[in-house]
Amino acid sequence: MTKTIVQGKILENAVITEDSDKAREFYAKSVFGKPVKSGRIQMSLMEALYLVDKEKLEVLDGRNKIVDDDKFLKKAKKVEKNFWVRYQVFKDLRNRGYVVKTALKFGADFRVYDRGVKPGEDHAKWVVYPVHESEVNTWYGFSAKNRVAHSTKKRLLIGIVDAEGDVTYYEIKWVRP
Repeated sequence: MTKTIVQGKILENAVITEDSDKAREFYAKSVFGKPVKSGRIQMSLMEALYLVDKEKLEVLDGRNKIVDDDKFLKKAKKVEKNFWVRYQVFKDLRNRGYVVKTALKFGADFRVYDRGVKPGEDHAKWVVYPVHESEVNTWYGFSAKNRVAHSTKKRLLIGIVDAEGDVTYYEIKWVRP
């Protein structure tokens, strides 16, 4: 039995899937992307690359040619600052069974829902900031991240990515002595 691979078209900063039940399952079952009026699913470059890596999505350019992994990654790095580091954290959390969505409106990279929880059913558990192990952070920056998490009633999770793409997480909580 062959696997059905969904096709999607790459836009500037997103991928739009074909209009099919299999494509809509990305959202219905695993909360990838969001439905758009045409019956298609619009997903971030990060979500699309994850599904490409899992061999569930094939991305096409404007001439209906398959965009290979290297070309896709190159484009994504141009569009999104720090894409590789952010993608390593996204991929690791998704592989662990968490739903990962953008948290731009909160001033963070991602919001993460506990396993089995979909957006809209409950609130995200964490706001996540991916950083490379060589990145320098100031106390001011750290405090700002902590304030965002605290003000949104979420836990702060820092995902530190090493040169091999492995991720180590640190959860930071407010404590009253």
